[in-house]
Amino acid sequence: MLTHVVLMTFTDAADAAKAKDLLEGLVGAVPEISSLTVHLDELHTAVSAHLCMVSTHADAAGLAGYQAHPAHLELAQWLRPRLAARTVVDYTS
Repeated sequence: MLTHVVLMTFTDAADAAKAKDLLEGLVGAVPEISSLTVHLDELHTAVSAHLCMVSTHADAAGLAGYQAHPAHLELAQWLRPRLAARTVVDYTS
């Protein structure tokens, strides 16, 4: 199982809530997603990201399939211009 963790910081913090809804909408639409959770930051510290997404995939090919899926690509077109920063960690468990 490959876990894909993404921390996102938005230029406008208000975009994080919409991003959460859009990301959660990928569940069921993208078969390569085994699980997906999205959490918004609650403490808003100086070092906080606005959103944390954790998805799991069967393997690296499953992650690549998710990333190439048309629903993900459409969401990414909305998302990327709104991001100030993004950090990713992928690991196998």
